[in-house]
Amino acid sequence: MLTQKYVQGEKLSKVELIFFNQTVKQYRERLSSISWFMRLLNEDIARRANKEDNCTGRFWEGRFTSQALLDEAALAACMAYVDLNPIRAKMANTLEESDHTSVQQRLTYAKEGKQPKQLLRFAGMPRQTMPKGLPFELKSYLELVELTGRIMREDKRGHIDNMNLPLLERVNISPENWLKLTTQFTRVFRGAVGRPSSQANYCKNLNRKRRANISNCEKLLA
Repeated sequence: MLTQKYVQGEKLSKVELIFFNQTVKQYRERLSSISWFMRLLNEDIARRANKEDNCTGRFWEGRFTSQALLDEAALAACMAYVDLNPIRAKMANTLEESDHTSVQQRLTYAKEGKQPKQLLRFAGMPRQTMPKGLPFELKSYLELVELTGRIMREDKRGHIDNMNLPLLERVNISPENWLKLTTQFTRVFRGAVGRPSSQANYCKNLNRKRRANISNCEKLLA
């Protein structure tokens, strides 16, 4: 009521101003909090899902995680890990069947030679005047995720052919490490992810002495 009065230009008393300023402070804290945003988002989805299924109880398995991706190698691995969730969970056999993933949407638009406006576009190889977007070629990324998904399927065993996957060569990740990254990303990493040099710069900027994940970063991303 006080915020509505303020917005409408009505004069507030000294007592009302005190309460109004407290409300403004609270709103600002919540608007800048990813935890608060995710809590509200998760609560609404959980209520709808429980109503749809006519049940009660927890809908989400656990809290969200927030990790800093410090370089291109970490970005590519995390993107592929997320896009391959349905295949890893045996909910889909192909990327086209992987509902609610960005890669499915990108494939739909790619058939017409386009990129979806709702998603950050692939801008291609990094260069001096780099336009805003993901620093990879769309075709290379789709090929990499497609082949990785094929290898992950229970009835398929194989390896990734470096000759056909320029994106892996670019980010300098071995095929063996790539498969581990795209199946166990959230298990092997907690906190900021990137090559050792990126980790060092990150910790220096934030005045942190301890570098999380450093051993796994050295093994998988170096």
